[in-house]
Amino acid sequence: MLTRHRRSAGAARKHLRDFLDGIPDGGALADVGELVLSELVTNAVQHARVSPGREIAVQFEIVCSRLRIEVHDASSEKPVIRRSTGADDLSGRGLCLVEALSVEWGCAPRPEGIGKIVWALVGPEGGAR
Repeated sequence: MLTRHRRSAGAARKHLRDFLDGIPDGGALADVGELVLSELVTNAVQHARVSPGREIAVQFEIVCSRLRIEVHDASSEKPVIRRSTGADDLSGRGLCLVEALSVEWGCAPRPEGIGKIVWALVGPEGGAR
């Protein structure tokens, strides 16, 4: 569980590194996995409009040699890719990166309660084609 704070992406990356350290060949998934995770956690921190005190959860698992990353938050608002960002915009490209670097990604309601799960599959073969 992570607080909704700008430093949470760094904490999430540390959790991911710890998880991948225990996985054979986990290092091959680390760089892209950390980037995708950072973008998903940052989106949850910045865009999930929820009551104070609501936390963000991250979960990881290996599925068929791919890393599944899940970020859970209490907002039911689905993420939207912003296709038109200006060259000088400092934000708005996160989900485009997630889409480009992931084999697959999506969003689903949380089965255990309010909010959503945004997930991504990262594989050694790279992003979606």
